[in-house]
Amino acid sequence: MIFGESHGPAIGVVLEGVPAGLELDLEAVQRELDRRKPGQSPTATARKEDDRVEVLSGLFEGKTTGTPLTMLIRNGDQHSSDYASIRYTPRPSHGDYAGFIKSQGCQDYRGGGHFSGRLTAPLVAAGAVAKQVLERRGIRIGAHISSIYGICDASLEDTGVLEEVAQKAFPVLDDAKGEEMQQAILEAKEEGDSVGGAIECAVTGLPAGLGAPDFGCNVEGVFSQYLFSVPAVKGVDFGAGVAFSLMRGSEANDPFEVRDGQVVTRTNHAGGINGGITNGMPVTFEVTIRPTPSIALPQESVDLRTGEETEIEIHGRHDPCIVPRAVPVIEAAAALAACAVLGI
Repeated sequence: MIFGESHGPAIGVVLEGVPAGLELDLEAVQRELDRRKPGQSPTATARKEDDRVEVLSGLFEGKTTGTPLTMLIRNGDQHSSDYASIRYTPRPSHGDYAGFIKSQGCQDYRGGGHFSGRLTAPLVAAGAVAKQVLERRGIRIGAHISSIYGICDASLEDTGVLEEVAQKAFPVLDDAKGEEMQQAILEAKEEGDSVGGAIECAVTGLPAGLGAPDFGCNVEGVFSQYLFSVPAVKGVDFGAGVAFSLMRGSEANDPFEVRDGQVVTRTNHAGGINGGITNGMPVTFEVTIRPTPSIALPQESVDLRTGEETEIEIHGRHDPCIVPRAVPVIEAAAALAACAVLGI
């Protein structure tokens, strides 16, 4: 359970089901948070946050106790006055209007409140714990920016390179393409606009036979539920995804073979899942992330007090592109989903 608001005193997560006896590496958790935190690049928001994680419960003498693990991240660099002018004029394509209706006008509107991308910080902390649980079972997760504003990264041929990609300030396979992407982000920023993109992720080590074809246990459904909890994710494609629409069956099918005594598939267009069940190949998927809705250009809205149409200008500090900082967020959501599939 994730709690808190963007401009509240703190944000955090309560994580149930963590096995007792895990020697939790808090430095590894912090490294994941540092990959996501703002204020590290001109392509990101200027908001400065330390994002230091504090463990409040579920950890004793360095080991998890099996009780709920509660982690807290304090907020610091807040400019709440930037949002006073849009309290009753919802930002287009943000969670403002839907949240206003759901909370009957009682939501914390500052910085998007609970709908803010700021809430992905505790998600990353939870995912960092899940990664450590999974690593004990030989399961690893990695991702890279696959595209930004139509500029595509190199194709992922070997999932093993993703560990190295995670060390990069701009996590792409092809650094030259990464430079082009960053230039596109900066151009949009200069014009008061934003751009979207996509992230490709791979989960390796999941055994065959997990999941089910029906509701609740379908592996694609479980992963999608976690991935769509990340703000700005608007699409999830497994394996070849939408490219299946361009293929014949003879191209789309993954032939079976025996390799080192194990049944594998020669290709992995299915993304490691058949019939809602893992087939032992890496579970691969790509998420589509929309452009940041908070842009500096004038936009049309409605005054919820009067019902009249109006024009708004959004102030404050916002990412001209969410994608680069979202890479560890997608990995975290995938880690939590993998734990759910395993029944942890």
